[in-house]
Amino acid sequence: MVQKQVDLYTNQYVLSGVICKTPKFNQSPAGIPHCIFVLEHKSTQVEADLNRNSYVRIQVVASGHKFQSQTQHLYVGQAIQVSGFLNRHENRNGLSQLVLHAQHIERIN
Repeated sequence: MVQKQVDLYTNQYVLSGVICKTPKFNQSPAGIPHCIFVLEHKSTQVEADLNRNSYVRIQVVASGHKFQSQTQHLYVGQAIQVSGFLNRHENRNGLSQLVLHAQHIERIN
C-alpha cells in the first residue's frame, strides 16, 4: 500500500498595498534574477466586533525568470496584490524578519 504524504501546514499569504521603496534587482550566484521591494498596506479590519487599524510594511522577493519582465515596470506608489508564502530571513546582524516570497503579482487599477 502506498501512502500519500499530506502537508499538514499551510503557508499562503495574500496582501494588497502600494510599493513604498524603489524595487532593487539582483541575481543569485546561480543566475536566478530577484526583484526586492517593500509593500505597504493600510486598512481597517474588524476584530472582536471592533474596528482596528491595520498597518503592515513587508519586504517582497520575486524570484525567477517568470517575474523578470513583470517586475521591470514596478514603481513607488503603484498599487498591487501579491500572493505567495512567508519565510524568515536573517540579515548580517543576525536580526530576523518575515519576507513575502511572491508567487503571483497583480496590478490594481
